[in-house]
Amino acid sequence: MTAGAGELDFDVIVVGAGPAGATAAHRLASRGLSVVLIERGEVPGTKNLSGGVLYGAVLDELFPDFAEQAPIERRITRHVTTFLTPDSAVSLDYASRGPAAPVNGVTVLRARFDPWLAGKAEEAGAFLMPGVRVDELLTEPGPDGRPQVIGVRARDETLRASVVVAADGVNSFQAQDIGLRGKPPPRHLAVGVKAVVRMAAERIEDRFGVTPGEGAAQAIVGDCTLGIAGGAFLYTNRESLSLGVVLRLDALLSSGRSAVEVFEHCSRHPGLAPYLRDGEIVEYGSHLVAEGGHGMLGEIVGDGLVVVGEAAGLTINNGFTVRGMDLAIGSGVAAADAVVEAIGTGDVSSAGLAGYRRRLEDSFVLKDLRTYSGAPGFLERERLYGAYGELAADLFRGVFRFDGTPHQHLRVLARTAWKGSGMRLRDVLGDGWAGVRAL
Repeated sequence: MTAGAGELDFDVIVVGAGPAGATAAHRLASRGLSVVLIERGEVPGTKNLSGGVLYGAVLDELFPDFAEQAPIERRITRHVTTFLTPDSAVSLDYASRGPAAPVNGVTVLRARFDPWLAGKAEEAGAFLMPGVRVDELLTEPGPDGRPQVIGVRARDETLRASVVVAADGVNSFQAQDIGLRGKPPPRHLAVGVKAVVRMAAERIEDRFGVTPGEGAAQAIVGDCTLGIAGGAFLYTNRESLSLGVVLRLDALLSSGRSAVEVFEHCSRHPGLAPYLRDGEIVEYGSHLVAEGGHGMLGEIVGDGLVVVGEAAGLTINNGFTVRGMDLAIGSGVAAADAVVEAIGTGDVSSAGLAGYRRRLEDSFVLKDLRTYSGAPGFLERERLYGAYGELAADLFRGVFRFDGTPHQHLRVLARTAWKGSGMRLRDVLGDGWAGVRAL
């Protein structure tokens, strides 16, 4: 049940001003609730290195034609999937300008995008409190004896509210502190090492085959991670590139390598050198990211608490695209609507807040997460990071090599490449079937 109205500082406290938290705060304030949006960084986005691709339909519903207002970098018109071997690159390249609206995907730099989205929350009436680290949740025994969240403590200050929205990132210490969610296992986490590489807009457009305002998103697997489960990405911004590797934590630990070592190997790879040549790294860092997909979801509602965005494990990596921001924004909308409903009924227990999960189930967020629930397991298969790239490279090497000897039929080239791969037919069939089921 809710605390007495006279005891509350705000109706809702949102911890974390990333896409999930800022969206929830905007939605809650727009519905007339008093909201504080607490952010650890001095400015929203300062903790977030590099950027990524935002698939924008969900944001377009909140802010029509958002791409005309928000500080986006480029509209994605090319999606490239690349297999790297030590000395070659084989790519699947899909290019389409598509309809003008709504925008399908855009690149953003979080240091620019997050302040804009938090500003929208402020415009709606939310109070932004930056530079504040939340140390713990305030709780008191609920009617059934379980701890009920009634606010937060930051150093010597306390704030009380009917509901706390935990948007505090992959480890979600708030949810862990009250036992709602456990510490994620290493197989559900990945280490991301990212850099922003400064480059002139004209050079980016020439190298990636795009026009001003357009951009490319490249997903990369194979030798870029030195055989470690994971992948790399290369995204175009207005006057920079976002380059990074994402390495599953358990695989990285068992490899004996460091994430920095893998990133440096990737950044020097001959298959990427033509894109990166003469660029200047202006930002660099690493952090943990969620990688467990649907299996990482777990409990997302407690008495007086809802968990959103990456704190709830809401990410998808299916090998072709990496998604997090659109899922985070969708969860922020669903959480806010559920909180409004719960406060309206006077019941902010887990039962009263259960509408959050129901809304997620009805939205694209959990439907897409369920669709790709098998992706993390499929992407554990070692052949994806070596054997298949070598097979494709050997085949195309034969297709495009003209050395004065009679050229062979494609089926002969394919058979020769297959024999040289050392793979068994049953392994390939098993991987193919697993891929069909997972993707």
